[in-house]
Amino acid sequence: MKQHTRNSWLAAIGAGALLAAATLWSNRRGSYNLRGRVVLITGGSRGLGLILARQAVAEGAKVAICARDADELERARQDLAREGAAVMTLVRDLTNATEVRTLVTEVQQQLGPVDVLINNAGIISVGALDHMEVRDYEDSLKVHFWAPLHAMQAVLPDMRRRGEGRIVNIASVGGKVAVPHLVPYSAGKFALVGLSEGFRAELLQYGIQVTTVCPGLMRTGSPRNATLKGQHEKEYAWFSIADSLPAISMDAERAGCEIWNACRRGDAEVILGLPAKLLAAFHGLLPGTTADLLSWANRSLPGPADVVGNEKRFGYEAESDATRSWLTTLTRKAEVENNQL
Repeated sequence: MKQHTRNSWLAAIGAGALLAAATLWSNRRGSYNLRGRVVLITGGSRGLGLILARQAVAEGAKVAICARDADELERARQDLAREGAAVMTLVRDLTNATEVRTLVTEVQQQLGPVDVLINNAGIISVGALDHMEVRDYEDSLKVHFWAPLHAMQAVLPDMRRRGEGRIVNIASVGGKVAVPHLVPYSAGKFALVGLSEGFRAELLQYGIQVTTVCPGLMRTGSPRNATLKGQHEKEYAWFSIADSLPAISMDAERAGCEIWNACRRGDAEVILGLPAKLLAAFHGLLPGTTADLLSWANRSLPGPADVVGNEKRFGYEAESDATRSWLTTLTRKAEVENNQL
């Protein structure tokens, strides 16, 4: 028992040291200049993608964003146009390999070679394991693994010829530590982390920097567009409240700045948010203990429901008094700011 306690203290000290080093490193900006660069952001019509687009536009980049919803894209274009930028918008289904390839070709023809590709598009499915079907895992892999793979393959030939390029893959801390009630999401993000790390190892010799970004919870306003299964209202309540609490969620504007800093520096990986950094560091040192602790956390989450729980609903279809309360004020504010409504 004493040895176990000693090991836990050593693990905590090690995690703290890693965290301090990571924080110091993340504050460095890097010298890569975005002015005049062609930046392609998938899933750029709302949330984190829109925030990254705003920040790129502010630095003088030529930005292209894509998403499936034409109306949502138009609202994003108008938002970005307020900064005086002419942003290219493209309606595309990123789960279709052909559409991804034509997307990249069109951007290259109209704006020039893609200097920075940000694979940001994502979907979130929340619910107990009992209600998750094979389709939920397939959908996650299509968006989180196959879409980034097709996009990277499309931009790489030109990046290789020029001997430079930046690729930023927005994964998640859920792609490093499996999170209860987010299993399909975690599976897709784990696949993306492996893909991204492998590409970096093989492409660095050609001057192509691949950065894997693993955020924790960020206040982008995304919960209302998450899909839910099981006890829909309860699942939406815990997820949206957690997303809104400053102690465990991160300001999305600051997250965007840290992502761009990591891109400029050409970092291999950046983990965003104090809770995410601590969780990832602890898991790296004591993976078994982390899994056991998460199994206890799982017991506090909503249990399975009856057959109705197999139905998929969006967050905005599962509102309750809890999700309309002061507890979700910051998330509801972010919904308005980041085109989530």
